[in-house]
Amino acid sequence: MASRQVPKVLKREVVAQSRLLRIEAVDLKFSNGEQRQFERMQGSGRGAVMVVPFVDDKHIMLIREYAAGLHDYQLGFPKGLIDPGETPEQAAQRELKEEIGFGCEQLNRLSEVTMAPQFFSAKMTLFTARSLFPEKLVGDEPEPLEQVVWPLDKVDELLAQPDFTEARSVAALLMTLRQLEK
Repeated sequence: MASRQVPKVLKREVVAQSRLLRIEAVDLKFSNGEQRQFERMQGSGRGAVMVVPFVDDKHIMLIREYAAGLHDYQLGFPKGLIDPGETPEQAAQRELKEEIGFGCEQLNRLSEVTMAPQFFSAKMTLFTARSLFPEKLVGDEPEPLEQVVWPLDKVDELLAQPDFTEARSVAALLMTLRQLEK
């Protein structure tokens, strides 16, 4: 497939802003002469991480935490923003210690994913973590997170859980399973 020329930005304007997000209206001109306005959310630009922690060769650990967007609790993997000056690997280690009380000796990068890239600029680096050791850091969660150990031989049941719906967690799980098959 031939590569396409990205549209020319004619104008960018911030139409709304919070402490976490900035919404921009972007006027674009495409290579065929068509012009359109798109709105996009700009994140912090720092990126984020998500980690699939292995308790042992047959079990992974998830967390259940409040998800404000759904106003409900969701089951997923430890995750968070990369702090200024941190590498994705350092952020992954920190998030493990804050959210599940463990660091790891073996951190493996799976992939980098986006979420709704038509509207949102944020990227997330996915990792697996093995050889966990106890080490706790204080995080920014408003309440203790529930830790859930899940057997890998029951992954179909996990995918069927009504509270395991966050697409990046599902992607991280599936990429982890593919890596295990190799």
